[in-house]
Amino acid sequence: MSNLADALWLNTSSSLRHFDQQLVNQLSQTMRLAYWEYRQSPDEPSCMETAVTLVHDYLKSHNKPIHLIGHSTGGLLALMYANKHPERVKSLTLLSVGVHPTVDWKAHYYVQFQLMPCSRQVLLEKTVETLFGYQKLATRLRLMSMLDRDLKESLSVHSLLKRTSLSPIPVSVPLMVCGSEDDVIVDNQELQGWRSMLKTGDRVVQVPQGGHFFHHFYPQLVQDKILNFWSEMEWFSTQGEAKTPICSTLKGYL
Repeated sequence: MSNLADALWLNTSSSLRHFDQQLVNQLSQTMRLAYWEYRQSPDEPSCMETAVTLVHDYLKSHNKPIHLIGHSTGGLLALMYANKHPERVKSLTLLSVGVHPTVDWKAHYYVQFQLMPCSRQVLLEKTVETLFGYQKLATRLRLMSMLDRDLKESLSVHSLLKRTSLSPIPVSVPLMVCGSEDDVIVDNQELQGWRSMLKTGDRVVQVPQGGHFFHHFYPQLVQDKILNFWSEMEWFSTQGEAKTPICSTLKGYL
């Protein structure tokens, strides 16, 4: 990674990388953004601590604190890293990460798998509808394939045999948490649960729609909120003035 990078996006799922790309591309046009991706072989155990260590190894050569961004499990990884190595993190932006940060679409899938006596394909189809609404057949099949790959190949704290839950994880670095009002995975209660943990200058931003992958459907909106967060953080750090936490819902923006 170049020592000139200002921000690092953490991704734990190559099969779902597509949903990051529009926002990543737009952010890359306005600032120096690096993209880190965790990949594991089918025989490799899924371990978040290993991923945290690899991120740390990656950032050792970076000569200044960096902005971290992550969606879902990527956000959980960023959160765990910021908790363990705050001196290396300038700010933390979490997308679709609830106050109980292991709540994700895979946890939802495995719960449904145990409750519903149906085939994997049928459940994947239902999951696509839950995450993305009704889709035409070709799109539905493509999304089912992406989710299937994610279940098989990506870093996760969940499996068919065990679902993991974590208590809220505090961080000392500046924090912005973003979510969508119509996300059925990280719902309003999970998102607003961050309120009790906000520090001066932290914020919770909730957009009206877009579901669990809202950053894919509204990249410009999310980019604006991230850049505003960074800009205000920089301004207040230079002014040394007190600032209260922000909790906002962007009503009427879309």
